[in-house]
Amino acid sequence: MPESLLTLPKVELHVHLEGTISPELLIALAHRHGVDLGARRGLPPEELYRFADFQEFLRLFADVCAALREPQDYGVLAAGYARTAAAEGVRYAEVFISPSVWTYFHRDLDVRAGVEEIRAAFDQEERRSGLVVRMIADLTRNFGPERGAQTLALADSLRDLGVVGIGLGGDERRFPARDFTAVFLRAKELGLHTVAHAGEAEAAWSVRDAVELLGAERIGHGVSAVEDPSVVALLLERGVAVEVCPTSNERTGAWRPKTPHPLVALDRAGVPVVIDSDDPALFGTTLINEYARVAEMTSPEAVRRFARNAVARSFADEPLKRTLLASIDAHAGESTDTAKG
Repeated sequence: MPESLLTLPKVELHVHLEGTISPELLIALAHRHGVDLGARRGLPPEELYRFADFQEFLRLFADVCAALREPQDYGVLAAGYARTAAAEGVRYAEVFISPSVWTYFHRDLDVRAGVEEIRAAFDQEERRSGLVVRMIADLTRNFGPERGAQTLALADSLRDLGVVGIGLGGDERRFPARDFTAVFLRAKELGLHTVAHAGEAEAAWSVRDAVELLGAERIGHGVSAVEDPSVVALLLERGVAVEVCPTSNERTGAWRPKTPHPLVALDRAGVPVVIDSDDPALFGTTLINEYARVAEMTSPEAVRRFARNAVARSFADEPLKRTLLASIDAHAGESTDTAKG
């Protein structure tokens, strides 16, 4: 792996905090809190995260959330993610949290206390390495729009802790974006940013609905968008970025590696592409590995373009964006000088 990928300043926009949990931590938390991992119980760490399809993956994600029982658990998890991200050259990140899933498993959980633990861990890493982390509260489609409205209100109350927006994850096939139109409209009225998973487990129409009905500012995955040129044109017209996560797409069956990843066609069409890891521990990857895979599919120059796209489409403030873009440009100059030397 080229050293330049490690030292390239990065912005990560699509990573689920729960999906960064190591197998060892999951086993320890499950044991501590008496959580039954079912068929996974007793498996060695290297085999714990096996799944056959997207539905099995969602069940694995549920097991992880069941094991995160106390506010302090979230702080430990956040500290681990932040250390790893900083070591991978991440300078700014927007991390998904899923409070509706947390409280589904633990109704008495003090969500604010959990997010305070997360915030403390992120702030400590910022003091150590300079990594800046904000959060996006995922509404989770599976719980329906009424629960989504409740999660939106919770997200709004957590803005002082670094929650900057809402997302929409979960099963897009059974719980389409159109059901959440009113919730997303209210989020915009409150001044919260909006993103949505779409085109991961459903066709291009799902991406269109997320953009046209929800007004999503970024699309998570979006791999099926390439099936409909009019949807690609819509993304381009509105400047909506697509957060690509190749290993995730491979593991869930959204993309077959024997064919070019849709990011290539999206980038060729001018759609802003950014590179992310999604649930890196659960998928057995890292952000650096995703950058390396994308570099093989495209080029080092394209990867730097994707890094710049991530800065531009992030919800960071403008001074921080200028700083991040300058650091990417400086890195490009250093890489060129090294190549000449």
